[in-house]
Amino acid sequence: MPVAKAGYPLIFAGAFVTLIFALLGMTYVTIMGLVVTMGVCWFFRDPDRVVPNQPEAVVSPADGKVVSVGDADDTPFYRGRCKKISIFMSVFNVHVNRIPFSGSVKEVRYHPGKFFAANLDKASLQNEHNAVYLESEGAPALCVVQIAGLIARRIICKVQPGNEVLKGQRYGIICFGSRLDVYLPVDAKIEVAIGDKVKAGSSIIGRMVKS
Repeated sequence: MPVAKAGYPLIFAGAFVTLIFALLGMTYVTIMGLVVTMGVCWFFRDPDRVVPNQPEAVVSPADGKVVSVGDADDTPFYRGRCKKISIFMSVFNVHVNRIPFSGSVKEVRYHPGKFFAANLDKASLQNEHNAVYLESEGAPALCVVQIAGLIARRIICKVQPGNEVLKGQRYGIICFGSRLDVYLPVDAKIEVAIGDKVKAGSSIIGRMVKS
């Protein structure tokens, strides 16, 4: 299975330390090091996904569980009324993030902050987060926000303003448990409910209404 490049330093470090333990004949510690190294490999796995060929579909930007679905009004991430979907990623989920809708990157806004548990409502505004604003010809703009969690301490985002991006394209990762919020126009049709399990790039979470 492919592994995200962000995990290479940790994987190589774990493998090197495990090799040293093995050369020193420390059997039990070597086994523990091997287990940890394999666990890091599993965390940074990056499987391919089949992206739905439906122009109006909005796909999930993350693997995980839908923890919030509802209306929002005048948030820092979307002016006026909108619909918000929150997806929580546990340490067992794939953590590579994907673009939810094809278009161009209008703005990327990073905000340093605190590290509350990512499944709490206050995490959306108070935790460290990174917002990517997308706009598409013939469709309203939307925003996807990477939010650091209680354990997560590193947000990686590889897109910049002006980039053209495709639905399902890999664009970032959050290390060790986190959350993503998606802000859609108020007339978008929501396709998920609280408690649903979704996969990045393949699960449809909503549908845009062409303007």
